[in-house]
Amino acid sequence: MRLHLLVTCIIAGCLPFLSATSIDHNSRVPAAPKKIITGADQLSEYLPYLRGKRVGMLVNQTSIIGNRSSVDSLLSLHINIRTIFGPEHGFRGNASNGAKVSDEVDPKTGIPIVSLYGAKRKPSKQDMDSLDIMIFDLQDVGCRFFTTINTLHDVMDACAEFHKELIILDRPDPNGFVDGPVLDMKLKSGIGRYPIPVTHGMTLGEFAQMLNGEGWLTDKMQCQLKIIPVKNYAHNMDYTLPVGVSPNLNTQQGVVLYPSLCLFEGTYISQGRGTDRPFTVLGAPELKGQFAFSFTPVSIPGKAELPLHQDTACYGIDLFHYSMEPFRKAGKINIRWMMELYQKYPHKEQFFNSKLSKAMGHIDNLAGTTQFKEQIIAGTSEEDIRKSWEPALSQYKEMRKKYLLYP
Repeated sequence: MRLHLLVTCIIAGCLPFLSATSIDHNSRVPAAPKKIITGADQLSEYLPYLRGKRVGMLVNQTSIIGNRSSVDSLLSLHINIRTIFGPEHGFRGNASNGAKVSDEVDPKTGIPIVSLYGAKRKPSKQDMDSLDIMIFDLQDVGCRFFTTINTLHDVMDACAEFHKELIILDRPDPNGFVDGPVLDMKLKSGIGRYPIPVTHGMTLGEFAQMLNGEGWLTDKMQCQLKIIPVKNYAHNMDYTLPVGVSPNLNTQQGVVLYPSLCLFEGTYISQGRGTDRPFTVLGAPELKGQFAFSFTPVSIPGKAELPLHQDTACYGIDLFHYSMEPFRKAGKINIRWMMELYQKYPHKEQFFNSKLSKAMGHIDNLAGTTQFKEQIIAGTSEEDIRKSWEPALSQYKEMRKKYLLYP
């Protein structure tokens, strides 16, 4: 049966090419590192569990088995997928940041798509009554203000309320470190719902266990989970995403810089939306003369409509070729760029004006604390800013240990 399943999957294009490294046991050459295998790619671990069930799938363009959409792959294996649920940016990942997404029918498969980033954020009783089980398969970036963890919470809420099991096909966290101020719950918002730091250092499977374990679901409900863990993975490993996670996080450089640069969405500084290098550049028109590097944001339908400083040259920092090696080894978000650009910005009263910049959030909501803005304005040293994140940061790290699936 297993052999038949493997052959079927390979024919269907569902499994990535697997290779074994031959080793001369008489030599001292170390074995090549094992390939990271996502939960989705381990079909034998969950395919039998889906047979005969009515399946719902929370998926987007990052939900792949091998190099093929997980929806297409499972349909080819005769899994009864009844409903697709789409998160922010939609099932195909082509909606702009923050744009409402409507329900529709997938033209390729004919399966109804229920948007969880439009009129509702949580599957309804009617949605769940038509299902026996739900699959959650999204790529996250390990950051508090990336909305995937909010979607996970809402789906777990629905599964718990309507007594459906949730299968999580786990994927690596490309930002596997823990850093930043822990959210003050007085600043709770759509870009920060939990008392966690800027980078939480967890996969979605681990985070789901934390949501259950800390009683963070509505009325402290418990969701029945079945997690398919990633094989051969540890949090300190580099992991290059095979697919962009959103229209503006479409490069590995941008994904790794995102926890540091997204804080600028609470400022008058562009992070490159409206260019071909979003989240790899920083700048503003007022910094002309301070920096030689420049870029000009333009409106890009479906990706960056009416971006900050549209059609105006911005001067600042080019991070597109910034070396990620020391950045990853440090395991810290970079707050020095914020300190530097604030000091060089000529109109300081505008710098943190989120209404002026039409930013996605106020700097306090993004940072998770009112102190950060005050510290930047006061010229507080990086060392003292980091000290102010304690003891909450260390307490979070200790709590996190209870839910880790990977070393």
